[in-house]
Amino acid sequence: MSVWDDVVGQDAVVTTLKGAVLASRHASGEAGARAMTHAWLITGPPGSGRSVAARAFAAALQCTDPEEPGCGRCHDCTTVLAGTHADVTLVGTEKVIFSIDEIRPLVSQAQRAPARGRWRVMLMEDADRMVERTSNVLLKAIEEPPPRTVWLLCAPSPEDVLTTIRSRSRGAHLRVPDPHDVADLLVRRDGLDPDVALTAARAAQSHVGLARRLARDPDARERRRRLLAVPAGIRGVGDAVLAAAELIDTAGADAKAATEERDATEKAALLRSLGAEAGTRLPPALRGQVRQLEEEQKRRATRAQRDVLDRAMVDLLSLYRDVLVVQLGAAVDLVNTDLEHEVRRLAADSTPERTVRRMDSVGVARERLEANVAPLLAVEAMMVALRPQAS
Repeated sequence: MSVWDDVVGQDAVVTTLKGAVLASRHASGEAGARAMTHAWLITGPPGSGRSVAARAFAAALQCTDPEEPGCGRCHDCTTVLAGTHADVTLVGTEKVIFSIDEIRPLVSQAQRAPARGRWRVMLMEDADRMVERTSNVLLKAIEEPPPRTVWLLCAPSPEDVLTTIRSRSRGAHLRVPDPHDVADLLVRRDGLDPDVALTAARAAQSHVGLARRLARDPDARERRRRLLAVPAGIRGVGDAVLAAAELIDTAGADAKAATEERDATEKAALLRSLGAEAGTRLPPALRGQVRQLEEEQKRRATRAQRDVLDRAMVDLLSLYRDVLVVQLGAAVDLVNTDLEHEVRRLAADSTPERTVRRMDSVGVARERLEANVAPLLAVEAMMVALRPQAS
């Protein structure tokens, strides 16, 4: 099984990355190092598989198979994919942005020669989550890289990173894969029912990770169905306010469920390392470390809640997209095939112009969340705009 098998529907990008690996192998010594671009910017919409493609590329760079780089069987391939290879550093953040203190150690680490592999690979997910000052620290490492270091930066689009970083990186842009390709992957790798897999792939708009969760978790499918039933039930401002509050509460509960256990484990581990017991009063000298951890966890929870809300808004956009498709009589498949009856009812009760205005209101709410507007205010304004009389 090749490392490229999970890079779904990205034939052009896979060809480019394979070609780069082969070019660096065919040249030996310093010429081989020069043949490899020292920084890559791998972009694509959410769910297109940016980090999957980057990991596959990192594995192929380290692969020891002389005939098939990225064989998926050798020790280097398997450890890269597992995230345990000594010369491949995986960098991500669960906070809203990277801090400058998180980037500086990476710059130092990138200067070291690889310990045992062909390359030292610095794979950075969410490269768009850097402010300009932090990006400038990374820029220095990319401008003057060691001969055997490769940076793989992942972001939604080239415009999401600093212009100077973009100009010094080679681009590889992923597209949204076909839902049938995603469904085939779920059937092949997870043994899921083909019909369930295809419905989930369409509902997830080809986001592989989300499609897998929807296909495997009936509760997730039911939560999504309840969310998409909300617009039909909004008749006045009161309904809109209640719907907004419910969505915020659900997002908060989901975010808490996703982070609570990990938070408790991290705090218990820190207390053990400090020689303290849970529930006891800490000396002043130790409180700062616990407070710092709690602040980190709070920022992580904030991002988790925003991610849940943003995903809900994307689902709402998919609903109105389907409504608009029906209203215009477009010959394309619906995203929400399991909600076709509800889609057609909403289409009959509105006009294309109103549907577009509602989609705009959802888009504005997403922008407001990104700009750190209070989530409840942003969601309330969106829900009010979804009322029939608001159109």
